[in-house]
Amino acid sequence: MEETLIVAAVAVAAIVIGIFIGKSIFAKNTKLAVEEAESQAKRIIEDANAIAETNKEKKILEAKEHYLKLKSEHEKEALIRNQKVIELEGRVKQQQQSINDKLANIQKQTIENDSLKETLNKQLDVVNVKRSELEKHQEEHIKRLEKVANLSAEEAKTELIEMVKNEARTKAMTHVKEIMEEAKVNATKEAKKIIIQTIQRTAAEQTIENAITVFNLESDEIKGQIIGREGRNIRAIEAATGVDLIIDDTPEAIVLSCFDPLRREIARLSLQRLVQDGRIHPARIEEVVEKTKKQIEEQIMEIGERTIIELGIHGLHKDLVRMIGKMRFRSSYGQNLLMHSKETANLCGIMAAELGLGQKVVKLAKRAGLLHDIGKVPDEETELSHALLGAKLAEKCGEHESIVNAIGAHHDEMEMTYIISPIVQACDAISGARPGARREMMQSYLQRIKDLENLATSYPGVEKAYAIQAGRELRVIVEAEKVSDADSDRLSFDIADKIQKEMQFPGQIKVTVIRELRSVNIAR
Repeated sequence: MEETLIVAAVAVAAIVIGIFIGKSIFAKNTKLAVEEAESQAKRIIEDANAIAETNKEKKILEAKEHYLKLKSEHEKEALIRNQKVIELEGRVKQQQQSINDKLANIQKQTIENDSLKETLNKQLDVVNVKRSELEKHQEEHIKRLEKVANLSAEEAKTELIEMVKNEARTKAMTHVKEIMEEAKVNATKEAKKIIIQTIQRTAAEQTIENAITVFNLESDEIKGQIIGREGRNIRAIEAATGVDLIIDDTPEAIVLSCFDPLRREIARLSLQRLVQDGRIHPARIEEVVEKTKKQIEEQIMEIGERTIIELGIHGLHKDLVRMIGKMRFRSSYGQNLLMHSKETANLCGIMAAELGLGQKVVKLAKRAGLLHDIGKVPDEETELSHALLGAKLAEKCGEHESIVNAIGAHHDEMEMTYIISPIVQACDAISGARPGARREMMQSYLQRIKDLENLATSYPGVEKAYAIQAGRELRVIVEAEKVSDADSDRLSFDIADKIQKEMQFPGQIKVTVIRELRSVNIAR
């Protein structure tokens, strides 16, 4: 029994000791786990602080970049607004100057009217004196008649009335004739005065259009890149633009030769892009030329819109605005067509104002003057003259009947039915006939070049035709699917034979037919 109690006591003591030891171990492990957790939490907080600091710096940099971008855009918008303000100030100054000129003219006319009134008053005084003398003379004459003729008062009165009627009728006819002659002289003087004032109030430039453009280079080494291997690059440029590139010994310069200013501008801008890019090969040349053509189309619309804003013309159809922009790249007898049209518009407005036709007619006259030559820049060639074609285009775009008539009648191809029609015709003649306005020889040359190209494009299968080398060479590009190699030889012979029979030209013309077949597939 005692042994059992001893064993139980030992067992209880062992259990107590085990529990105590277990608690000590668990407390130590728990302490280590807490310390490790605290250390890990501290590291996480430090990492989070570092990440937060990095994100903060990144957001600050992004905010600064956004601020600089907004600042740049604001400065650009402010610059554009300042330019517009300057342009508006310039137009306001021009309008103020025009108003001052009109006020001076009105004052001058007022002075002339005052002097005319004084002259009329003096003439009326003389007429009154003459009338009193005539009445006195009539009374004396009646008395003499009664004494000499022994006539009654009624008979003498009747005879006197007949004499006075005849005398008055004779004098009236004489005065009417004198007044009509004086009116004709004054009308002629006034018309000359109006035309002279209109011309004097218009500032115009002399023609400087030509058939070449000089493209400057930074060094002569670039010429080799433009020419390409065996001349393939220069041939690609000429085929894509229709412009002749003349590369000679002239240092750091290439001459672009073509009768069409629009083609020369496309070639110049394309060359500029190619030289800046440095990649010059046939595929890249065609890509750049296409992009440049699209850019030129946008520039044409911008020029047209700027022109109508400058002249104060509103409500034009977008097709007419585009044609006005195309005038910048056309010439008439060496005179730039857009400058000629703007000059004619200003002349029409001034002349209509000088004639006192009212503000509405002045606006119509200026509008007709700007549009009178739109038939020279059609999208498609027709057999109509440029005056009739321009009238047709204006009517199609919803222009006023008077403007349509003025455009069609400015070369006497339609009957003039509105007052602005002779004004447009006269101002067109003034703009074209002034010294330094046109060069007659240039137009015949341009017409010969255009006839060459039209002759070639009249054949089936011809895609493009370009007259280069000042008209001494005609390059014809045909569609490979429609024209074979044998047909190309026959086509060049037929074109050369037709040129020889139907056209007059100095020297000789080389006809080159180009046929190129391209096969393109896309791997996807």
